[in-house]
Amino acid sequence: MRSTKKLNGFRLLVLTLLLFTGAEVYSQYGYGSGGYGYGRGYGYGRQRSSIPQAQEAPKEEEPKTAEELVDGEMPSITEALQLNDFESAILSSILKKYVQERIEAQILKLPPEKMREVYEKITLRQDEELKASLPLEKYEAFVELQKNGVEKTIKKNKKQKKKQKKKN
Repeated sequence: MRSTKKLNGFRLLVLTLLLFTGAEVYSQYGYGSGGYGYGRGYGYGRQRSSIPQAQEAPKEEEPKTAEELVDGEMPSITEALQLNDFESAILSSILKKYVQERIEAQILKLPPEKMREVYEKITLRQDEELKASLPLEKYEAFVELQKNGVEKTIKKNKKQKKKQKKKN
């Protein structure tokens, strides 16, 4: 009978140790219900709420006005065409006027054939006004700029300046 009491006492001691070490391991390392943030969120790591978060819809960017569009491009156009302040002001005011007309035409959402026709008329009027307002060489440079783009025109001007420096 004594051996049974010793055996029962030993079992009780081992069972108690296992319970304490199990609780220790669980509390230290988070094992059990998934651990480390997995499962129900009782462990470590990022805690998640069951309440859905309201997400703000990204605000739609308002379309730029004709003035903003032209003002954004004018420094590079002025540099490419080497315009003085007066010529730059004239070009800016004319471009703002006709860019505004193009924006208004886009708002109407006309059929493609009609839209092309409207754009051609706007472009013709713009060219006539630019031709009358700017010196001929500046107007021709602007037409060339429209064909090639601003970056190519700036590069071309830099190359011409380098050639002139080499000749002198």
